[in-house]
Amino acid sequence: MSLIAGTIVTLKVAREVSPYGYFLTAGDQDVMLHYTELTRKIKPGDSVEVFLFFDTEDRFAATMRKPFLTLGEMALLEVADVHPRLGCFLEIGLGRQLLLPISELPELQELRPQIGDCVYVMMEHDKQGRLRAKLAGEYELSEKALDAPESWMGQTVTARVYRPLQMGTFVLVDAGVLGFGVIGMIHSSERSRLMRLGEKVEARVTHIREDGRVNLSMAPRKEVGMDLDSANLLEFLNARPGGAMPYSDATPADIIKQRFGISKSAFKRALGKLMKEGLITQKENWTYLARKEEETSVEGNESAE
Repeated sequence: MSLIAGTIVTLKVAREVSPYGYFLTAGDQDVMLHYTELTRKIKPGDSVEVFLFFDTEDRFAATMRKPFLTLGEMALLEVADVHPRLGCFLEIGLGRQLLLPISELPELQELRPQIGDCVYVMMEHDKQGRLRAKLAGEYELSEKALDAPESWMGQTVTARVYRPLQMGTFVLVDAGVLGFGVIGMIHSSERSRLMRLGEKVEARVTHIREDGRVNLSMAPRKEVGMDLDSANLLEFLNARPGGAMPYSDATPADIIKQRFGISKSAFKRALGKLMKEGLITQKENWTYLARKEEETSVEGNESAE
């Protein structure tokens, strides 16, 4: 029987070696089970189920504790620590962590996981045979993913980022009692910021695709967003000299996005609401607080007189 790190096997207790622990045997190969790795009393001749790993000194060892995943399996693991050169250390339930190498992480620093985030990973061997984590990709996730129910349309759901990209953020939506989860994407135009790998987010289902996956948005519904955008524009104008700004319906979309962080259509909806309420006016590609423009007009007339 060949002993492989990352697997759970049943071995016989060959002998006790005080003050270290017990040697377990597979017939042609022995492995040490330290006293600190016991979960119950054992004696020579007993059969015990153990998980095989390499200890902190790279020695082959066994533990009676049960890990959150084994070799080739996938699990959602919490980031316990972050090392700037090595990568992330993940909690696996053994009192020690599993390394997710920096080569598995996004190049952009702000997209990398933080302590407390959770990532979907597989357990594998590195070139030296040591255990490490590898990010679970779309292939592994899709094998367990569910189709989104029609009742999700328009609902706000909780999701976990598994692939953060500039063009969009891929997530696994929590399916609760339904099962493993549903694959979804938040397009870059539907998010207010970049989201990091392993981050937990809330988003609204905007489209259920034929393949059962979902499109999501972090933007509020139009009517709610319009109120928020209108309030922000009003606050911006109140803080401006003369209650005026050089932005209007004619301002290019990229400038609107850069200055206010919203789409031009959202900007125009907010302006329309404020104009309908008589709070603003527009003139020559400028937008004014209505009362400020009136005051300016009165002052101008007085000066002329």
